[in-house]
Amino acid sequence: MTGELLAPQLHEYLDALVPPRPPELEAMEEEAARTRFPIVGPAAGHLCYLLARMLGARRVFEMGSGFGYSTAWFARAVLENGGGKVFHVVWDEELSKRAKTHLRTLGLDALIEYRVGEAVDVLRTTDGPFDVIFNDINKEGYPASLPVIASKLRTGGLLIVDNMLWHARIFDTGDRSETTEGVRQFTKAIIADSRWISTVIPIRDGLLLAWPKPQT
Repeated sequence: MTGELLAPQLHEYLDALVPPRPPELEAMEEEAARTRFPIVGPAAGHLCYLLARMLGARRVFEMGSGFGYSTAWFARAVLENGGGKVFHVVWDEELSKRAKTHLRTLGLDALIEYRVGEAVDVLRTTDGPFDVIFNDINKEGYPASLPVIASKLRTGGLLIVDNMLWHARIFDTGDRSETTEGVRQFTKAIIADSRWISTVIPIRDGLLLAWPKPQT
């Protein structure tokens, strides 16, 4: 069983509820559709913006930032929260350059710290703590990322993890691929960990939200 879990009309309805975006952000959506580049999309992007805005986030770390679409949503929230830094992290120098072009056009470039490298290693060597960490790396790397994330996210902060429904592959008992197993293992680990309060929201391909409980 693989495919999209939500009916197309539901996707369209949720995206239509998102307020109008700047032309450059809409151009990024069109680019992603044209090239089949995976982005979080308007509804999930707006949810990330809303959560970061509500949290008063001033420091956001993105693990796997693509060409800057999700970065733009987080940066808009940080700007409206009074300013700060959003870390855009990708493996590929060309993606980083594309993101710089888009985010500069959006007037958000001054808020962005661009890093090229393996996201978990970059997070490990970057001074924290962070208000929000967004995880969208290669799925086989999800389980090993959790201890590093836990060490860098502030108490009361928020972890957001993309693709937690993994295009319905998690329901296919015959799928034992590294990527699918990575999503399954990460989900089981964080749900079972009493230090976190977590839930999965079935929007687009599933966003996991996790809050690290204060330690007493």
